[in-house]
Amino acid sequence: MTHIHPTAIVDPLAKIAETVTIGPYCIIGPDVVVGDHTVLHNHVTIHSSTTIGESNVFYPFSVIGANPQDRKYHGEYSVCEIGNHNQIREHVTIHRGTGNGGGVTRIGNENLIMVSAHIAHDCHLGDRIAIANQVMLAGHVRVRDDANIGGGAGIHHFTTIGDCAFVGGLARITKDVPPFMIVEGNPAEVRAINGIAMTRLGFRPEHIDAVKDAFKRLYRDNGHAMADKIESLRSEYGDVEPVIRLCSALKATAEGVHGRALETSRNDDKRFVEPLIDTAKENFATSDVKQS
Repeated sequence: MTHIHPTAIVDPLAKIAETVTIGPYCIIGPDVVVGDHTVLHNHVTIHSSTTIGESNVFYPFSVIGANPQDRKYHGEYSVCEIGNHNQIREHVTIHRGTGNGGGVTRIGNENLIMVSAHIAHDCHLGDRIAIANQVMLAGHVRVRDDANIGGGAGIHHFTTIGDCAFVGGLARITKDVPPFMIVEGNPAEVRAINGIAMTRLGFRPEHIDAVKDAFKRLYRDNGHAMADKIESLRSEYGDVEPVIRLCSALKATAEGVHGRALETSRNDDKRFVEPLIDTAKENFATSDVKQS
């Protein structure tokens, strides 16, 4: 049976699963779906048009699914989607998408988003990501699986943080962060490979050594053009998936604008808004969440 504190306000158009716990003074708006075993501590606000999966925990004063902070937003329908087993700590803000940016802000599974972090409109986060206190993600940012972002870092809009990358605290990130790399400082630069994380994630030792070699050749060898170094690595390590992933990310960044691969899609996102939004509406209408 759902445990809803008597001081909580739940919109009649919300769909709340039977095993959800909603604490004192929470506010749940319309077109919100909350999945099984999710816990909302006191003073959590879920604004509207937000789908939340199973076994998530929201801490006090987090605000989810609010209108985007974008002057180009004019009230068009947009959504926020949050997966399973996430921890959303105190004062975190996650805003819905915008009509000209894809219309969807999406958070994956098993992420830890720490105190006062901000995730802006149209951001897409993968799985098993750790975002430390007061990190600021501007609009349209992509954070890939297993990435870590240190406290107070600021991420420029349309930037991609690669798989298993690490961003140091207080860094100002204006260009894509390659997968498996540690980036820190001001200006932010690639400093080393994220070898400890790769080991914890179970990458083969020979693959980690290959990424180390790629790092040295890409960032310590000033005698060759970056494009030539990438092609040389792709040829030599064609069967080493992490190196190929690294090279592919660097190539996409080089083909982008201002060091950001996603900048090339800045004006294309609106083409995908209607099918995405139609799917979101259909998912809400057909949701099989059992209400209490």
